[in-house]
Amino acid sequence: MNRRHLLKLTASLGAVAGLSTTAQAQAPTNIDALLRAGGCALMLRHAQTEPGAGDPPGYQLDQCSTQRNLSQAGRTQAVQIGQWFKARNLRPASVQTSVWCRCKDTAELAFGPSAVLAALASTFDNPARQVGQTRDLRARLHIIPAGQFEVWVTHQVNITALTSEVTAMGEAVLLNSNAKLLDRTVFGL
Repeated sequence: MNRRHLLKLTASLGAVAGLSTTAQAQAPTNIDALLRAGGCALMLRHAQTEPGAGDPPGYQLDQCSTQRNLSQAGRTQAVQIGQWFKARNLRPASVQTSVWCRCKDTAELAFGPSAVLAALASTFDNPARQVGQTRDLRARLHIIPAGQFEVWVTHQVNITALTSEVTAMGEAVLLNSNAKLLDRTVFGL
């Protein structure tokens, strides 16, 4: 994907997600066509959280109250992401998410039901798992058929491991079956 397409994507998503009119005016998007063509995954970093890095000491994956969770702005951001897809009648074949509550909440607020995919779990506290998880995600990319796309809600460390890209909260990268970056965008607040 070239820079022109990146600008188009950012402008279109910005209109829904609250980016400036200058960013919106750059060009209309073609992400609709990329997603409709399928054979790709939109890898989305969870929406905006409460301040902090990682999770508090002693957090537990089965207790959201012990984790760093979405802020109110992040909850709004997740809803706006879903509205963007709904307005374009774009429906993912599946929505996969990390087990962390901030990812599950982003997925649910944006898309409704989702499934936990172990390969999307954060490796922030356990980097030794990253190689295997990245391998699993690459393999999953290969089985997404033409005409379908998936949404994967995850963490920055996983996106960076697969793409070498550093993403902000609410930012997404669009990957083809070979994990080639097709586009990226920020779903801004």
